[in-house]
Amino acid sequence: MQLDLITVGRISVDLFAEQINTSFSQPQTFHKSIGGSPTNVAVAAAKLGHSAAIVTKVGVDPLGQYVHNKLKEFGVKTDFVKVAESGLTPVVLASQDPPEDPKIIFHRQPHAPDTQLTVGDIDSETLQSAKIFWVSACSLSSGETGKSAIAWLNQRGRNSESIIDLDYRPSFWPNIEAARVAAQEAIAMCTIAIGNIAECQVALGISDPQEAATELLKRGVRIAIVKMGGDGVLLATAQERIVIAPLAIKLVCGLGAGDAFGGALVHGLLSGWELKQIGEFANAAGAYLASELMCSDAMPTIEILNNFIDTGGKRL
Repeated sequence: MQLDLITVGRISVDLFAEQINTSFSQPQTFHKSIGGSPTNVAVAAAKLGHSAAIVTKVGVDPLGQYVHNKLKEFGVKTDFVKVAESGLTPVVLASQDPPEDPKIIFHRQPHAPDTQLTVGDIDSETLQSAKIFWVSACSLSSGETGKSAIAWLNQRGRNSESIIDLDYRPSFWPNIEAARVAAQEAIAMCTIAIGNIAECQVALGISDPQEAATELLKRGVRIAIVKMGGDGVLLATAQERIVIAPLAIKLVCGLGAGDAFGGALVHGLLSGWELKQIGEFANAAGAYLASELMCSDAMPTIEILNNFIDTGGKRL
């Protein structure tokens, strides 16, 4: 089986508060779906027309079946979504309080299913033939999954497109130093690195976007991408540097915008676009999702995203 994209790691049932600017301490109702950064990236790519799969594990519980069902609904292949020997499917609660800085509560038992991936959970032929392999840095944080992800990156080498998303959640790590060591080990085996300013600070000890991009390129990636919030996004190669300005939108929820960006980045790479076109398309995808409440449910199709771009970020 040749896939356009394989992502690795975190998966959960997400409960998003439907009330804006309302805290967890107040009455709320929730919308249920699935999430986890690598899950959302796979969904985003699938919605854009690509064959995408995620390598992960769920628990022996009804929520695990719900995850399977939602992935199939979104068009993500579930061949490598397996049931762990122990642990419940994680649940994540999110509250838009405020929308620009949502609050998240992770309910992940020790040894969550998605930390139990082994090297044999994906066959070598499928791993090697995938056009793009995407690893979230959080996947490196604990359990067998971290070891397996590094082994998979090593098997692919830099002859194939491998992307490290510097995704950082403090609660997943004992300290910043451990996160930095793991991120740098993965960067050394990847062709593209992507992260925001805070994540670059964790991974590299550098908070200046231009300096962070330079350092990532020195470490051997061919494309360095630094998301700069209100200042846009920087895409850098050895030959060129481009800053894509943010689109003016009404922010509804800041969660998942980076994952929509990631799925659109995959689309641009697979389409063979120039750096500027890739950046503009991915930036628009992130903006579109930030104007929606949900993450995976709201990932745009090509038609929706092209209309959004054509109108300069306005809804038709």
